[in-house]
Amino acid sequence: MAEPTLSALDPEIARLIKEENKREHETLRLIASENYASRAVMEATGSCLTNKYSEGYAKKRYYEGQESIDQIEELAISRLKTLFGAEHVNVQPYSGSPANLAVYLAFCKPGDTIMGLGLPFGGHLTHGHSVSITGMYFKSVPYGVRKEDCRIDMEEVRKLAKEHRPKLLWAGTTAYPRTLDFAAFRSIADEVGAVLAADIAHISGLVATGVHPSPVGIADVVTSTTHKTFRGPRGGMIFTKKEHAAAIDKAVFPGLQGGPHNHTTAGIAVAALEAQAPEYKVYTQNIVDNAKALGEALVARGFSVVTGGTDNHLLLIDLTNKNVPGKVASKALARAGMVANYNAVPFDPRKPFDPSGLRLGTPAVTSRKMGKDVMLKLADWMDEIVSAPEDEAKIARVAGEVRDLCASYPAPGIVV
Repeated sequence: MAEPTLSALDPEIARLIKEENKREHETLRLIASENYASRAVMEATGSCLTNKYSEGYAKKRYYEGQESIDQIEELAISRLKTLFGAEHVNVQPYSGSPANLAVYLAFCKPGDTIMGLGLPFGGHLTHGHSVSITGMYFKSVPYGVRKEDCRIDMEEVRKLAKEHRPKLLWAGTTAYPRTLDFAAFRSIADEVGAVLAADIAHISGLVATGVHPSPVGIADVVTSTTHKTFRGPRGGMIFTKKEHAAAIDKAVFPGLQGGPHNHTTAGIAVAALEAQAPEYKVYTQNIVDNAKALGEALVARGFSVVTGGTDNHLLLIDLTNKNVPGKVASKALARAGMVANYNAVPFDPRKPFDPSGLRLGTPAVTSRKMGKDVMLKLADWMDEIVSAPEDEAKIARVAGEVRDLCASYPAPGIVV
């Protein structure tokens, strides 16, 4: 007797998956941390590999039956070494946040001083924010951006580093639209004897192809997620210099976690192979070109774009001059089929859960092969909705137009 299908066994979950599948086809996904994984990546992550437990590392496992698993992990590591020019790679972190925690465990003791870009200025929770374990177990000294142009002030970073002598210095962001100067961070870290960690979770796909400068070989350790611009599964990876390889590996396992998710490791290997193809570099350049085009179009329509534009895949929009809070705007846009997220902007007078801004990203729409012409249309739609976020008739009309557009640009990886 055949096993029951998901729809037969659990129709409620099957229905919800179908609904999400439909949503991902019929809406413009503009959340900067989202993308579409390929069909091949999804096949790997939905495979029998999810059944296998594999504590340890290749050739050094605690369970038997690892012949295939070891080869899969070694393939993922080899491909990533080639792609990023890294001396050592660990692909076992469950996501970007555990990858960052492994850096703390490898290099710091509780109470050590750390520095990272403050959350209100575009930094990540795990770079020392007070609500994160990283801000509770370590003495966090955040740096910020200049008020006049909202760019990271490297002189302030140097001044704070010389004053506080951090053990660990983070160069990484989650809502910052400009190129990071990793060499400048390296200089500061050397000046104060700090370990330099670069978090490229958002930009790893751009880094892999040279569209954004790489910190690999400059920073002591580099962390990343494996989705976002990289278009892989939901996982994490760490690149290090050889001298830190043992410390990082020990921090990941057994320091923080047990068996790796082998199905995810396989998906990472597939994504790394895809990223070596010539068309992938074209794709990552198109991500940036689309973000620039969207930013310019929004500026032309009276939107205030933080820093005036972007060098990467994301835009941060300050809606103060539109007299619409970020949450109101993001919810109205979502009803109109444009899914983004509300976000604080630098020096935001509003509260974090009800901020002034929007964060937009172009990885997912670029994966659908949408180009600059669509970005111009998107700017028109956004202008319409943000100008009248309670006009449900207009929202419904735009949502229909968005669905029609999406039908012409099939979403990769999933089938309706």
